[in-house]
Amino acid sequence: MSRDRPRLTATARDFLALGRTATLTTLRPDGTPHVTPVRFTFDASTGLARVTTRAGARKARNVSAGGPAARVALCQADVFRWITLEGRASVAGDPVRLAEAVRRYTARYGAAPPGPPDLAVIEIAVDRVLSLNV
Repeated sequence: MSRDRPRLTATARDFLALGRTATLTTLRPDGTPHVTPVRFTFDASTGLARVTTRAGARKARNVSAGGPAARVALCQADVFRWITLEGRASVAGDPVRLAEAVRRYTARYGAAPPGPPDLAVIEIAVDRVLSLNV
């Protein structure tokens, strides 16, 4: 994680702790945006956001195709307030990272995420935060 990771206010951390759905924007290989609803977790202490998904899902393929420079945006909104977390993303399938992603997801949403055979986690090293009314 970069030293330049943005710091969040307590209000922003509280907002991100709400069990809401967000949108994840990735870039297709042709450069067009792909936006999909997702559930996610965010660890404010490390600046790492996680989205569990299938390794073969379009969003995971987009991140993989972008390589180490792949950037994404994750936006949680609630009426007239929102936060967007931006950063570099990577896809991981190793058991330790998956277990941590599932543990955090289960704690946030009260149930484990779907468990397809090709379960993977998109990890986002957040380096920019945009918000309104939070």
